[in-house]
Amino acid sequence: MPKGILFLCVANSARSQMAEGIALSLAPPGVKIWSAGSHPTKVRSEAIAVLKEIGIDISNHRSKAVADIPAAEVDTVITLCTEEECPVFLGKAQRLHWELPDPAAIDGSGQNSLSGFRAIRDELLRRITAFLGSSP
Repeated sequence: MPKGILFLCVANSARSQMAEGIALSLAPPGVKIWSAGSHPTKVRSEAIAVLKEIGIDISNHRSKAVADIPAAEVDTVITLCTEEECPVFLGKAQRLHWELPDPAAIDGSGQNSLSGFRAIRDELLRRITAFLGSSP
């Protein structure tokens, strides 16, 4: 079992924030969870909304830069980028790449946009549950 998991994407606004929230809700005690980005912006309201639908509150999360993370405590890095260039983490860690499209890049608004965020949420929930060996 990893001791410190870092989820990375570019803006730390959607995928990595949702992954952090889901992992925090599933990880056993003692496992530290972070998310960060190479160009942090702000947490997307859609990410907050679709996690709230499954009982996870990330409304107090903030976007963080990779440099804000205590590198010595991270032993697993999971990148979530597809078409964009993933951030680099220079610390010693196992590296995994889960290629997931950015739901913020989906054309449209309202329900069309939310369904893209829900699809990524559900895929992250599936992968994180399998990775941690837990049940949602």
